[in-house]
Amino acid sequence: MPTLQRLLPFLSWPTQWRAAGVRGDLIAGVTVALVMIPQALAYAKLAGLPPHIGLYAALVPAVIAALFGSCGQLSTGPVALTSLMVAASILPLSGLAGGDLLGLALLLALLSGLIQLALGLMRLGWLLNLLSVPVLMGFVNAAALIICLTQVPPLLGLAMPYSQHLVLDFAHALGGLAAPHLPSLGFGLGSLAALVALKRLWPRLPGVPLVVAAATVLSAWTGFAASGGAVVGEIPRGLPELSLPPMRLDLVIAILPAGFVIAMVSFMEAASSAKLISGRTRQAWQQDQELIGQGLAKMSAAFTGGMPVSASFSRSALNYVNEARTGLSSLITAGLVLLALLYLTPLLWHLPKPVLAAVILQAVAGLLDAGVLRRAWRASKDDGAAAAVTFAATLAFAPNIQNGIFTGLMLSLGLLVYRGMRPRAALLGLHADGTYRDRERFGLAHPHPELVILRFDSPLSFVTAATFEDAMLGAARAQDSVRIVLVSGAGINDIDATGLHTLAGLIERFNAQGQKIAFCGLKKQVIDAMERDGVWARIQAQASYRTEHHALDALLPELAPRQAEAE
Repeated sequence: MPTLQRLLPFLSWPTQWRAAGVRGDLIAGVTVALVMIPQALAYAKLAGLPPHIGLYAALVPAVIAALFGSCGQLSTGPVALTSLMVAASILPLSGLAGGDLLGLALLLALLSGLIQLALGLMRLGWLLNLLSVPVLMGFVNAAALIICLTQVPPLLGLAMPYSQHLVLDFAHALGGLAAPHLPSLGFGLGSLAALVALKRLWPRLPGVPLVVAAATVLSAWTGFAASGGAVVGEIPRGLPELSLPPMRLDLVIAILPAGFVIAMVSFMEAASSAKLISGRTRQAWQQDQELIGQGLAKMSAAFTGGMPVSASFSRSALNYVNEARTGLSSLITAGLVLLALLYLTPLLWHLPKPVLAAVILQAVAGLLDAGVLRRAWRASKDDGAAAAVTFAATLAFAPNIQNGIFTGLMLSLGLLVYRGMRPRAALLGLHADGTYRDRERFGLAHPHPELVILRFDSPLSFVTAATFEDAMLGAARAQDSVRIVLVSGAGINDIDATGLHTLAGLIERFNAQGQKIAFCGLKKQVIDAMERDGVWARIQAQASYRTEHHALDALLPELAPRQAEAE
């Protein structure tokens, strides 16, 4: 049963209901639905799609993610960051697809879902750890800024063109500020002010549904649409029809890189929510199983007229705050979305689009966090540079923002390899506390005029072999008459063929120079590799020492006779 529950997490729900009941799931499901419905409309608009596509994406995908995901509090559906990436991916390809933006969104959902599903089934979720936090936050901050730029014109009732130059598009839109549509300006700024005030003064109130409902009633009462204001308009009533993405090879090839980025970034967003919530509830979550759940959710969106989805941090937090414990809360949310599609769509006709822009701006403002970039720079100049370059590249490539995260990913991996090629190697001396420490840092003397101790803090691999060789040759010249170089090998966790080859060459070279290499603290896996290669037989007599003290007790007597002769 445990294995079956791991594959089908919803089988464990009854156990959790018996322990905590279903009241929290019921309340959380209703609460999240009140936020999900207006957000789904807004995020579909952000993705460049009709608003009702967001409701479709909040229906079946939410159910699938709840059934097959491992974290019961995650709320899956349209989210701001993924929606922006959808728009950035499909708008440049609209000509190639004959203007079929929805078809491109469906194909993007299918490809990104397949990537996540494959990673989850093959237990390769660890690959997503290659995207470092500084790179991700640099991308998220830039993406949040881009979202804000794209929503300011509709917030003010201005038309914004879309091309390959976002900043120019924004400037052209603001060029119409001389004659803005005043009712749109009022709805946009008024809604944004109301959302901010409700969040600060009465944070427990459902600010988004209250503002959306009030704005819709006010729009119908004042004739906002008749005055030229942009409204949501007609939303198809009923269930979404089954859909099929356009499976053209040229479209698949063109959109596949974007699918990979969406799969990676959207899951990082979901994983961050799952880690935080699971840490507080102490409910276990499985990264690979969550990949499967999120992948299946995206794939279901592709066949039910939706768009790429992800887990929302804010809505998942609502689930947690309202004490949801299982995916039942998401099923209830999806049920209320279904009721809205069946019976409430006429009421949304008068919803002003500037209000949707306000909803997006208020939600996305929380993604902007310049402090994360500063902390990354203080922690490491490499991390700070990766974050800054990702931020700048994402803005520079906008609206093709996926190129920004690719740039940051390649830079961070390059810096990782560069740092790996330059591990720390230190000569040691005896400290007053009785341990051997970095002699340069603590101002210590060598343990003997003819012996030096070298500590190498890295696996001995093809990446570090050259650095190890240089460090060994430098240690051999550290004093005028070095006869033994003792390698403190506690930090050498692994050794590969290149490391073994380098070590064998150093042994021959030191022997030819009348010098000797000794080791202490070698780990079993390193000794095993040396035995298989044959190097161990050559150094075993001088490489079985446990500690520096143990090694010196055995090696110093060898040096004493020659030192006595010299005297």
